[in-house]
Amino acid sequence: MRTALLFSFLLICMPAKAQTLERGNGPEPSTLDAHKCPEVACGNILRDLYEGLVAKDGKGNLIPGMAERWDVSSDGRTWTFHLRKELKWSNGEPLTADDIVRSFQRAFTPMTASPLAEHFEALVNAAEIMRGEKPPSSLGVTSPDRQTVVIRLKRSAALLQLLTLPTAYPVYLPGVEKFSAQHTRPGNLVSNGAYRLKSWTPQSFVMLERNPLFREQAGIPNVRYHVTEDASSELKRFESGGLHITETLPPQPLAALKKKFGSQLRISPYLGSFWLGFNLTQPPLKNNRALREALSLAVDRDKLTRYITGFGEQPAYALVPPGTADYSPVALKWSKLSQAQREDLARKKLHEAGVDKNNPLEIELRYNTSTPHRRLSLAVAAMWRDTLGIKVRLRNEEWKVFVNNRKQKTITQVFRGGWIADVNDARNFLSNFQSGNVVNWSGLDSPHYDNLMTQADQAGDTVQRSKLMQQAEIRLLSEHAVIPVYFYVSKHLVSSNVKGFDANLLDHHPSRFLRLEEAKQ
Repeated sequence: MRTALLFSFLLICMPAKAQTLERGNGPEPSTLDAHKCPEVACGNILRDLYEGLVAKDGKGNLIPGMAERWDVSSDGRTWTFHLRKELKWSNGEPLTADDIVRSFQRAFTPMTASPLAEHFEALVNAAEIMRGEKPPSSLGVTSPDRQTVVIRLKRSAALLQLLTLPTAYPVYLPGVEKFSAQHTRPGNLVSNGAYRLKSWTPQSFVMLERNPLFREQAGIPNVRYHVTEDASSELKRFESGGLHITETLPPQPLAALKKKFGSQLRISPYLGSFWLGFNLTQPPLKNNRALREALSLAVDRDKLTRYITGFGEQPAYALVPPGTADYSPVALKWSKLSQAQREDLARKKLHEAGVDKNNPLEIELRYNTSTPHRRLSLAVAAMWRDTLGIKVRLRNEEWKVFVNNRKQKTITQVFRGGWIADVNDARNFLSNFQSGNVVNWSGLDSPHYDNLMTQADQAGDTVQRSKLMQQAEIRLLSEHAVIPVYFYVSKHLVSSNVKGFDANLLDHHPSRFLRLEEAKQ
């Protein structure tokens, strides 16, 4: 009896197991260096670890971040951000305006090679610093005192949205100086967001714990981001209770998913486009526009979105998605033809490109390891074979290897591409194809395109800016640097125990705005 009472007493006194939100996150994050993050997988985690001058809530609305308020000059070129009192790093050290300024300077140095830095080209001297023409100290980000950050622009820009990107997060520079590339490892990483890094098991998961020094305590104590490259396996983990939120869903009949998961199935509009890219710097696609157009024409987007993706994605004949702010969609004239007519034209273009029985073509299509990407690649290869008689080699690669090969533009021919909007702006998609941009994976080098984008940046109003960007997009499509395939929808399974998961166009869901309720017995 005494033993039983003692056991009951121990059970009562034992602390309750801390809640952990289990999130699927796609491929292994390539980095947790905020200034070097190029993809969704690291962006999701960094939004929990860090906070910029401005942040977004769970519905996607702009809210104060490190800055409690801000002022802007009448011409929209000078912004003054007033910091919250007693900002702290996760190690307890004070976070000052000077830390923020020096972190911005680090983001734009050529050595950092930030993949999203190009989006901040409107900052005074940012472009010149990235090209190594001016010192980082000349950047138009200054701190007149410990509580104030001033940002100067050379043209109008969606600055508040830009400041929510990882490039604008403050990085703890003493850690970078001490640990170099290892500053992102557990025990070394110092951040300033609602969570801090607890552990990182490569190819398995990244574990975060609540940052006790953040001004507002996150509702969920721990968050575990799982590597879930295979969507089918991710679905099984959700069904078994191993995940609260999936990153995506495998291709399956939508009606069956709705019947099985009900309100746990979340499908929403999403600012993102999926495309296949051409390496324009190497044969056989270099200097062969007719071949690139033939390959594009032969892709039946309607079949792909109906039978391969199957979640309500919209066939794409352009790069910028519908619903993008202050922008009307464009497309090439042949997008209005029937698929049979497009395939007839594709064969004519192939002949024009010099490909026939006496001069056959074998081409390689490269994609990162993923069940949906594999299914789509197989379908596209079959279309090229059946319509054009082209033999296709499929090559899948682990995410980091794929990203590096795509960036190098040495061994790629046709590759899986796409872009998820960082901010709701057509420029966020189109600037990626300007010559010299680090994410210009196709290697497009078009002075005409570059000039149109420069004119758009200098436009005096949004109407003129939009018209110039439309002209630039038509030029890009005419060059056939990519094959637009479809516009994304966001698709997740979300446990009924998770509260606060709200749809938004950028599909950002910071964990600090979520709650985890106990399952009802």
